Parts: sequence; structure tokens; C-alpha cells
Amino acid sequence: MKGKACLLFLLFIPAISFAQQHFDIILKNGKIIDGTGNPWFYGDVGIIKNKIVKVGDLSHTKATKIIDATGLIVAPGFIDVHTHIEGDEKKVPTADNFIYDGVTTIITGNCGSSNINIKKYFARLDSIKLSVNVATLIGHNSVREAVLGEAAVEPTAGQLVKMENIVDRAMRDGAVGFSTGLIYTPGVYSKTDEVVALAKIAAKYKGVYTSHMRNETDKIFAAIDEAIDIGRQAQIPVEISHFKVGLPNWNKSDQMIAMVESARAEGLDVTVDQYPYTASSTSLNVIIPEWLFDGGNATAVKKLADTAIHRKVVDEMIKDMARRGRDHFDYAVVAQCLSEPLYNGKNIAQINALKGRPSTIPDEIETILDIIKTGGATMVFHGQNEADVENILHYPLTMVASDSGIRQFGSGVPHPRGYGSNARVLAYYVREKKLIRLEDAIRKMTSLPAQKFHLADRGLLQTGKYADVVIFDANTVKDESTFEHPHAYSTGFKYVLVNGQLTVDNFKHIGTRKGVILHGAGYVAKNK
Repeated sequence: MKGKACLLFLLFIPAISFAQQHFDIILKNGKIIDGTGNPWFYGDVGIIKNKIVKVGDLSHTKATKIIDATGLIVAPGFIDVHTHIEGDEKKVPTADNFIYDGVTTIITGNCGSSNINIKKYFARLDSIKLSVNVATLIGHNSVREAVLGEAAVEPTAGQLVKMENIVDRAMRDGAVGFSTGLIYTPGVYSKTDEVVALAKIAAKYKGVYTSHMRNETDKIFAAIDEAIDIGRQAQIPVEISHFKVGLPNWNKSDQMIAMVESARAEGLDVTVDQYPYTASSTSLNVIIPEWLFDGGNATAVKKLADTAIHRKVVDEMIKDMARRGRDHFDYAVVAQCLSEPLYNGKNIAQINALKGRPSTIPDEIETILDIIKTGGATMVFHGQNEADVENILHYPLTMVASDSGIRQFGSGVPHPRGYGSNARVLAYYVREKKLIRLEDAIRKMTSLPAQKFHLADRGLLQTGKYADVVIFDANTVKDESTFEHPHAYSTGFKYVLVNGQLTVDNFKHIGTRKGVILHGAGYVAKNK
């Protein structure tokens, strides 16, 4: 009997030990969606310091703070793989637009634009302290400009080595991959071989190649081919940024997805991300012939003073509009024009009318060139088809992203994606349209991006993972931001935790700034 009693006592010890465990925070009675795509289940989440220690029944345990999640969804914090926060960090370190949309981790340095000294950049972020975790890519355009300036030239062998060395250093300093913006200067002047050479450097450090492709309208299929081929030649995973298609290729997203699937069948790791809107947002420069900007913006303005060059620009833009099947530039809306704030929120056709010009394409082009001459503008381009947006979102390997910076509330008339991308998916495409399941939407925002960018300790509600958590009401979560009135935070996220620290408490950002730097594999290997 003594032996049996002793055995029972020993078996009981772990239960006693667990019952006596004290958590810093327990999230109780929520519907847990763990990020895997599996169905929700009822349970509790126990957190100690910055880690998830237990997921399950914690009804017999104690905690310093208990958050009742009854009737709410408990999910991993969202990971936004496509952002542009450079220059915004110090202005709004609380990153309210991301936090209120459930985002706890962001990846910046996209579209070929980044800091090139990653070590220095991370040191600056450490001193500022943001509310979100930050990883970064090293941007091709920034690297190219550092070595070649803004000229439309091919690098010499020596110059290419200099560019490779910048990428190599960036990867060892913690970049998670290499990005291109092949529609922007000076990246638009590069050939595929140059991009492959630099992507190979990132591949050495288990980086990812992300691409704003050369074309997202009439030549989209050639652009997808190039992105996939770069991955093939460099032997690097590919992430096609803000996967979308404009005129004249509306309703051809099935063909685009088939190309991704074909690449995957070949053994290439190709995935995509998307902001869930029918409009894009970028510089006004992208609708101007790229050759004009050879040498930079100031040089472009000087060139426009030449009558022959001016005429050539206008002629090429007229032909481009005809090729796209457009009659006016009313699809192009000014988000922010620093030289003339009156233009903010108005489309080019409206601005053209304000100038008293006839409603013709050549006159609207003159209005565009006037804006270019006075410093340019950030634009919103309404150029996509809702059917394609839905088809791409339905694709299992599509991640949700914002393509946004940290918004300064009230500044300009920006794209609403910077405030509401995730909430829009949850409210409109999950709850209203029932296009995808809630669990699938959460996977697209959490474990899928974590897996792609090797963020091994993020993206899942599992023991040992970092405690980035969102708690929201699936019945009321909503994107409040619109194109007409973009400055509105998403609603419905009752609690947000970043690294175990309460950041949104009862729907209010309380100012917590506990985000950390997330380093890539090159940094981890260097510092072992």
C-alpha cells in the first residue's frame, strides 16, 4: 500500500505544481483561433512576461491580471508583411493605425525602398521604441541609388560588387530579405540579371525576395514571369507584393494565380500578399514615362522645359491611356500634394477643371505635369476590379497587407488601407460576404506571414511563442476608414497585447511601446 500511495503522490505532483503556477496575465473564456487555420475552440491563454506559457483550461490557476474574453475571439497578433514606415517612426511611435487594426508586427523596406544601413536603423528604432515589432527588408532601389545615383545605367562589375556588399552587410545586420520596386526609379532601369545577382546574396542568409513587379496592368504576365524567374535563378523564396491587376487585364486573376501554382508545382516557394481594396496608392510619377526621371526629379523638371521632350511625354501618355482603354484621369485622386493642399482628395479631371482647362486627355496630362513641376504628389489610383480582389483573397496563399506607413491622423486624404485592411477582411469579406472562413482569414494574417518570413516565434497562439495577441468581437469588428473620410481607426479590437504587454485596453491604446526588433537569419547566425 505504501508503494501505491507513493506512486499516486508522485503522479499528483505535476497537477499540484501546475495548479500553483502564477501567471502575469490570463485571457479567459475566449474563442481561440490559434493561427493554424484550425477551427476555433474555447480556452484560456496564460502569459508570463513576454511568452505564452499555457493554452487550455486555466480555471484553477491564478494571475496578476485576468482578462475576460467571453464572447470574443482570441487570436495571434496580425503580421503586416508590406509596410513603409521609414520616416514615420518618430512622428507617431505608438503606430495607432496599425495597433487599432490588430497589427502587432510589421515588415518594412518594401518596394525597393529602405534604409541601407540596417544596423544604424535598428539602433534608431531601439531608441524610439515603437508599439509594434519591426522587421525590415533591404531595398534594391536604395542600394542602387547609393552606388549609381538615379541614372538609367547598367552597373559595371565593380559597381555590382559594391551593391552586393551593401546587401550582404544588410542581411548580416538583420534584414529578412531583399525587395524590389521595379516600377520606380532607379530600379526601373535595372535588368533581371542585376536583380538576380543581389537576390542571391539575400538567399545566402535565408532571406525572402519581395517584388513590386515591373507591371501590374497590360504586361502583368511578363512581370509575374520575371518575379518567378528571379526566384528560380537565385534559389530564393518569392513574395509577390500587393498582388493585383488593372486594365486591360481585369478578370484574369485566375491566370495569375495559375502561374503561382505552376511555380510551386515546380518546387519554387512563391506566395503573394494583397490589400483588400480596388484602388492602389503610390507616387504620381508612375504614370509618367520613366525615361524622363533619368537623373532624378529635378532633372525631369528641367527636361520638361524643352518643347520637344514635353511633346514626347504627352504623346506617350496619350498612347498609354489608349492602351489601357481609359478616357480620362478621373481614376487618379490626389492623396497628398504638399505644394497645393487644395488638390487633396480631388481627382486629376477635377483639378483640370479647376484650372479652367477643357476636359480632354492632353489637357489633363498638362495638369499632371504642372503638379510634377511643383514637387509631385502621392496618389490613390482607382484601377482594379472587385471580382479580382475577391478571387485573389480567396486564394489560400494570399497574405493580408496594408502597403502603408504609420498614419498621421488628419494629414492628407490617404488610402484607407492604412487604417483598415485587416478589419475590412474580417468585417466585409468574412462576416458580410462569407468569402472566406474566419479561421482562414486569421491564418492569412498570422501564421502564413510568420512562416514565409521565418518569424519562428510569432504568428501562433501556442506554448513558447511570444505573446502578441488580439482580442476582438467578430460580430462588430469594422473598418471605419473610407476613401472619402480615411482618417478613422478600425473598431472592435478590445484588447491588443504586444510581447505580453497590454497595449489596447478596453478599445483604447494606452500608449504602451513594447515592440522589438525582429532580426533575420543572417543576424542570428552572425551573433551565435
